[in-house]
Amino acid sequence: MPCAMNSMEAIIEAKGLRKEFSLGGEVLEVIRDVSFSLPPATSLSIRGESGCGKTTLLNLLARIEAADAGEVRWAGSLFPAQHKPGKKEISLRGSFLGVVYQAYYLIPELNVLENVLLPSRMVGDHSSVNTDRARHLLEQMGVLSKEMQIPGKLSGGERQRVAIARALLNQPKVILADEPTGNLDERTGAEVMDLLLRTCEEEKTALILVTHNPAFAQSTDRQAYLTEGTLQDE
Repeated sequence: MPCAMNSMEAIIEAKGLRKEFSLGGEVLEVIRDVSFSLPPATSLSIRGESGCGKTTLLNLLARIEAADAGEVRWAGSLFPAQHKPGKKEISLRGSFLGVVYQAYYLIPELNVLENVLLPSRMVGDHSSVNTDRARHLLEQMGVLSKEMQIPGKLSGGERQRVAIARALLNQPKVILADEPTGNLDERTGAEVMDLLLRTCEEEKTALILVTHNPAFAQSTDRQAYLTEGTLQDE
């Protein structure tokens, strides 16, 4: 049956999301009808076969991509998902959402501390409070001693820890994590996943985790499976 979560006081919601792509003259329906809601400070894992649309769904929730139909709500604010985000929405996204990618996406010319501070710098906030928070998050991630290193000097696990700290800097209400351990070995991946789940819990941040790993999926409060364009409870 469809993923039906309690919509009362939901921090993020989707209703009737649909997304199609044209490929070689053929229309491919990747997201057919996705509706769900997630309460604050709750974690949800999403699994599914490769190419089933998990990353596309996260992009729709983040309003990075426009949908063909449906709605997205951030803390009650309604956005028609087929419309491109405006300036006000883009500004809100910087404080409402944090995103963790499989490929880290750290700026190679910046050191670790500067990378973590990027979200605040992008909105013009250069206060020392942000620097203190960045160092606190790096300490939580176990990489404070690396704050002056450039990303190229770090291991994969260290880079992902830095990326998680960056995503959490602006105290977002929701973290979207797209296969955050996909480039890591099993032991390092387990360590990073534990840090991500524990830190989101401590920060009272909701988490939507896309993962292929069944054990990681079971570590979240709720589990769902994306299949044939719809989200099903596991």
